[in-house]
Amino acid sequence: MTSGTHKLLPELRILLRYGGPLVANNLAIAGMSLADTIMAGRFGMADLAAVAIGSSVWFMAFLLSLGLLMAMSPTTAVCFGAGKSREVGAYFRQGVWLSQALAVIIVMIVMQAESFFLFIGIDAAVVPLSVGYLKAMVWGAPAISAYLAFRFTSEGVAWTRPIMYIAALGLVFNVVGNYVLMYGKLGFPAMGAIGCGWASAITMWVMFLSMFFYMKKHAYYRPFELFSHFEWPNWMRLKDILGLGGPIAVSVLAEAGMFHGAALLVGTMGAVMVASHQIAINVAATMFMIPLAMHSATTIHAGHANGRGDRSAARFIGFVGIGLCGTIMVISAIVMLTFREQIIGLYTTDVEVGQIAVGLLFLAAVFQVSDGLQVGAAGALRGFRDTRIPGIMNVFAYWVVGFPLAWYLGVTLDFGLQGIWIGLIVGLSVCAVLLNWRFWKISQLDNNIAR
Repeated sequence: MTSGTHKLLPELRILLRYGGPLVANNLAIAGMSLADTIMAGRFGMADLAAVAIGSSVWFMAFLLSLGLLMAMSPTTAVCFGAGKSREVGAYFRQGVWLSQALAVIIVMIVMQAESFFLFIGIDAAVVPLSVGYLKAMVWGAPAISAYLAFRFTSEGVAWTRPIMYIAALGLVFNVVGNYVLMYGKLGFPAMGAIGCGWASAITMWVMFLSMFFYMKKHAYYRPFELFSHFEWPNWMRLKDILGLGGPIAVSVLAEAGMFHGAALLVGTMGAVMVASHQIAINVAATMFMIPLAMHSATTIHAGHANGRGDRSAARFIGFVGIGLCGTIMVISAIVMLTFREQIIGLYTTDVEVGQIAVGLLFLAAVFQVSDGLQVGAAGALRGFRDTRIPGIMNVFAYWVVGFPLAWYLGVTLDFGLQGIWIGLIVGLSVCAVLLNWRFWKISQLDNNIAR
């Protein structure tokens, strides 16, 4: 017992040291979305609808870039652990090239938004505002994509503190930018939702430039020679990043798609159900920011161990990370169950919405644990550079089991909102079981590190 504790506590301390700044980063990013929603709502309902509809398109395009570039973290972590400093710089430069190609894809997706909105029947009065919001926001696509390449490289070399500071700076710029451009302060015209889009684009450039100058000037990054010379795209390195990042993007999109699909199903059930669902999902998503950060810390730390050839340590770190994520979500579930009414009271004073949302928080508490275990296992697997089979497992859990079950229970059997949430719980639980089984198998000492 004592020996186990001596092994456990140092690994926990490292995970918390890496993950702590990432928790602050995730909460700051969530704060930007919350600020956009609140400030657009205060400007007008049409602008709130435009931001909500436009951001859903942006979010799915952004997730593609996020998922692919997340491969930079385990890739550079393994190089860092192996002491291959120049390899970190080589992969970094290719990641920047990839980020700009992804920015072009984001722009292409956004440019088709108006046709998509009209095709699915979005209120014609809202479409111009939504399109204007997106066309302003898309100017930030090159910046935020490049920022991700910088950020995940910094994560991989175990320096996460600047990510926290820059996210906090981004939150300040986002709120101030919204205030000035949405409401027409300091001589600017009041632009509403479109001003919100411009504020977001400016914030993306502030975050990128801050990260660029920090990494260029700080002594910590000098051994990696990130900016030592210009380098054209290298297909072999890009193929390595894409081979690892493609399945991550599939996993991220599969999970996000299931929740977006569930929201569309709820949308057929009336405004009260939509409001209740949105509140409960927002509470759960906010709580999820903490294990999501620890998932990244697990990837980094396990990647370092694998890089230096210590597979036994990487396996132990992976299980510690999974346990940490699961424990955080158990605590989260207890908090949600104990303070359900108080939490919902922060969101609404509507009695009917509040009663339904309080009931949903019980179901949210149930899937918190599964969500923690699946994201912890995903982080551990990425530290072993194992993403292809986990990507398939994600698609199976969410789109063969979770969403069809949510549809069947919620719509076909008419169990309503509770039926949809049961489908989400089952999907997350199946994913947690599959990913943890996969980590148990792949991390065994007689296996080779997945490529």
